[in-house]
Amino acid sequence: MRMSMSLSARTTRTAAAVGLSVAVLGLGTAVPATAATAPVHAGYVAKSAESDAGRAFFEAVLKSVAEKRAENPSAAAVTVVYDASDAPTFSAQIARSTEIWNGSVSNVQLQEGSNADFTYREGNDSRGSYASTDGHGNGYIFLDYQQNQEYDSTRVTAHETGHVLGLPDHYEGPCSELMSGGGPGTSCTNSVPDANERAKVEQLWANGFAAAMDKALHKAARR
Repeated sequence: MRMSMSLSARTTRTAAAVGLSVAVLGLGTAVPATAATAPVHAGYVAKSAESDAGRAFFEAVLKSVAEKRAENPSAAAVTVVYDASDAPTFSAQIARSTEIWNGSVSNVQLQEGSNADFTYREGNDSRGSYASTDGHGNGYIFLDYQQNQEYDSTRVTAHETGHVLGLPDHYEGPCSELMSGGGPGTSCTNSVPDANERAKVEQLWANGFAAAMDKALHKAARR
């Protein structure tokens, strides 16, 4: 399983880059990649140099949320909407992952619904499970059958969802770090982010989202 999401050190600049670097309108339906823009993948175990994949996925989700929120800026909470209809086998793990993240952070919440910012999918893939974006703002989390039998499935799902919220992979970390992914081995079953990971997500969605939101509102004002 692979997972990768690297973000810059300064949260505000990270989010500003998010709003500027990814051309997105929504993430619910994947768009075929063009020759100029190939898909990028962020997996559960380290396999190749794909350090930008996770960041690209986060940027796409953040921009999608900002665009929609610009239409209703008075909403109290930042909500990231997902569609899990294409991953019925993992409905319990997705629900548990959502519960874990919603109970761990307050600046952003996950919610299942229509007009989704990202989707979950399932199937067989030699690359394992991963978060992916095609560069056009279409993002999804793919859950591989075999890998979810080898590793704790809830941890895999929660880890990949961590990319949605802006966390990078840290395969060298201990089992207590959710974003260490498959690094600690198949015996690791922890599916809860540690204090540092929770704080990072809170920071990203408090400061980072504000920057992306400013751009979305500015764009709306020019229409």
